[in-house]
Amino acid sequence: MSEPTGAARRRGPFQVGDQVQLTDPKGRHYTFTLEAGKNFHTHKGSFPHDELIGAPEGTVVRTTGNVAYLALRPLLPDYVLSMPRGAAVVYPKDAGQILAMADIFPGARVVEAGVGSGSLSMFLLRAIGDQGMLHSYERRADFAEIAAQNVERYFGAPHPAWRLTVGDLQDNLSDTEVDRVILDMLAPWECLEPVSKALVPGGILCAYVATTTQLARTVECIREHGTFNEPSAWETMVRTWHVEGLAVRPDHRMIGHTGFLLTARRLADGVEPPMRRRRPAKGAYGEDYVGWGTAKDTGAGDASGGGRSASGGQDTPSGDA
Repeated sequence: MSEPTGAARRRGPFQVGDQVQLTDPKGRHYTFTLEAGKNFHTHKGSFPHDELIGAPEGTVVRTTGNVAYLALRPLLPDYVLSMPRGAAVVYPKDAGQILAMADIFPGARVVEAGVGSGSLSMFLLRAIGDQGMLHSYERRADFAEIAAQNVERYFGAPHPAWRLTVGDLQDNLSDTEVDRVILDMLAPWECLEPVSKALVPGGILCAYVATTTQLARTVECIREHGTFNEPSAWETMVRTWHVEGLAVRPDHRMIGHTGFLLTARRLADGVEPPMRRRRPAKGAYGEDYVGWGTAKDTGAGDASGGGRSASGGQDTPSGDA
């Protein structure tokens, strides 16, 4: 049985073509590709690549300036933050949340829209394995080219589970029986109809958006569409800690807001979303609000304003806290 794509590049002694991450005494990282006969140069001296070829990971090399560097293969989170970029990357903290909360499993059939520089694509490909399917859509050809190069350089070869299409998802999506759809784009609400048709019952839609206005509109459009359950939305923040003797405290810098994530599951055909029992807070909807779920919009509210929409989704404003 052959190894999964890219697995051979993740273990064993360093080989020509491997990515190497050096860490200097101050914790700074330097990433390069091993080439026979080449030298690695810094302002603290140099050393030959041949000194690492055939050596095990975790080797310490010294430059001509007698500065020690720890040599390891970069982890995928390290790689995506140092690789060439055409667009902003999905940070590892968000990619990890997507893999977990969208329940990406080996062999899954996944559609991704908004490839960017290929960061999330690599996390998804590692999770689904060679037997899965990832069909990625990217509107910009230049971004798609950079992403393809980054993915191939990381895995060492084209990934057999990956297909990349240049174009809009809503105009080109032809996949059916899809388990998961990941949308990293400006207006994910524009893709709900084709995504709903592509997803299997119980399949998960996961959207990654940057602003609160995008988040609010996406959630309301998912509710209005009527083929998904009540969406869940959240964000994550990562704060590292300084641990040095008795000085144990949070670091002064952290990875704060990068984006919002939301997930919703595809209902079976012909099924109405179950009613939401949580009433909105007083004043959550103004008198002129005409969005989904209001009496003014659906005509489903009763005289007290406490009714529900015809589809059985969100409570209409009742004025209760």
